[in-house]
This record gives sequence, C-alpha cells and structure tokens, in this order.
Amino acid sequence: MEKNPCTEARLDKWLWAARIFKTRQLAAKAISGGHVVVNNGRAKPARMIRAGDELRIRKGPYIYELTVLALSHRRGSATVAKSLYSESESSQVDRDRLAKELKTQASQILYDPKKPSKRARRQTRLWKREKF
Repeated sequence: MEKNPCTEARLDKWLWAARIFKTRQLAAKAISGGHVVVNNGRAKPARMIRAGDELRIRKGPYIYELTVLALSHRRGSATVAKSLYSESESSQVDRDRLAKELKTQASQILYDPKKPSKRARRQTRLWKREKF
C-alpha cells in the first residue's frame, strides 16, 4: 500500500523544500544531531510529517518554532517555501531580541583594524628571540 505524497513528506526533504536548510544533507545532519524536534519528540531524517505538526529547530544560537501548513517534495521559490509553514509570534520576537543582543556584543569587542607595521613586526621578532 503506497502512501499518498500529498498527506505525508520526509522531514529532511520538507526542511530542504521549505528552505530552512540549504541542502538535504545539512537537514539530515541537524535532525540526527538532535537540533530538530517534532511534536515534542526527537526525530530521524526519514520521519514522515503531516500538516499541523509542530517543529522546533535550532540553527546556531536561534530557535525556530514552526507549524507545518503544507507539504512539498520540491524546492520552490522563497515565497512558495514561506507558505509551507507558519512561525509562532514568540519565536520571532525571541529571535529578533537575540539578534540585537548578539549585534551589541559584537560591537563591544575591540579589534585593531590595522595590521602591525614593519617596525612593530621587527620588534615582536626581536622580543621573541630574547625570550627564548
């Protein structure tokens, strides 16, 4: 008995089609690594999902809470991909807040924009020779 492709889709294929991950391989690695939770349970890449399933995806420091609205086995445009799921309001707010925090932290780190001059490099080499 064959399953109807309109009612179910492989999780890794759907994540790729919804443009959550660039490739199916990246999606499968994230799923296997425990970064994707389906209906509050750990999943495997071949798990079949249906419309209405709840997904929790961790990508780097960000967490996405999605609800599957439609299924697709093909990767389409970004507008088509966006129609496959809806993201919870709290998830969007949390991601925006975290992005602002990370941006603020990055601006507080002081970097020396210039590379050392020839004189400074010579002094460093001499200093290192004297140390050892």
